[in-house]
Amino acid sequence: RKSKGKPNGKKPAPEEKKLYLEPEYTKSRITDFEFKELVMLPREIDLNEWLASNTTTFFHHINLQYSTISEFCTGESCQTMAVCNTQYYWYDERGKKIKCTAPQYVDFVMSSVQKLVTDEDVFPTKYGKEFPNSFESLVKKICKYLFHVLAHIYSSHFKETLALELHGHLNTLYTHFILFVREFNLVDPKETTIMDDLTEVLCSSSGSNSNGSGNGSSNSAAAQNHVKER
Repeated sequence: RKSKGKPNGKKPAPEEKKLYLEPEYTKSRITDFEFKELVMLPREIDLNEWLASNTTTFFHHINLQYSTISEFCTGESCQTMAVCNTQYYWYDERGKKIKCTAPQYVDFVMSSVQKLVTDEDVFPTKYGKEFPNSFESLVKKICKYLFHVLAHIYSSHFKETLALELHGHLNTLYTHFILFVREFNLVDPKETTIMDDLTEVLCSSSGSNSNGSGNGSSNSAAAQNHVKER
């Protein structure tokens, strides 16, 4: 009689060790600055202006971080846009689901975000120009996609990042980004659950709170047994 939870009587494959969680690497930063203070909305600064400025900056930095390992992220090495056991799909402007390689997905992300942040009707830079009513929802969409890119770098290209000695930069960028999106509730905690183990290690000393991710470890454990699609 086959045991429960073990299809075909086989033991589940052991979870691959996550190199980016090794203490010798998680301690690496390019600064010890208190990011919790850095992400807070300054007095007399418009919220939309603050979101626009930071979102644009994160876009450029994450794009730059990905570019350092882009030669290793190919259609052959990364046939799907995967983070741990979760596979992401791109949805075009008509809502059509597209299965693509990781480099194709990242290209879709960066191209679409570049188009938005340079659109004066969405990210206005001229005095007196109003932000659109849909601005916050667009920022949330951008941040969700940027998180996917960061998470893919960790899960699939951390060895290359280590070889380039850029893990301190990556850890610093990730910490700053996560604390920012948490401060303004820009990404659903369910979306970031997949990296909760890393977030806990990197952000616990940066004044962050759980913000709805208290059960993240149990959710992450459950997710290890099957591939999810998004």
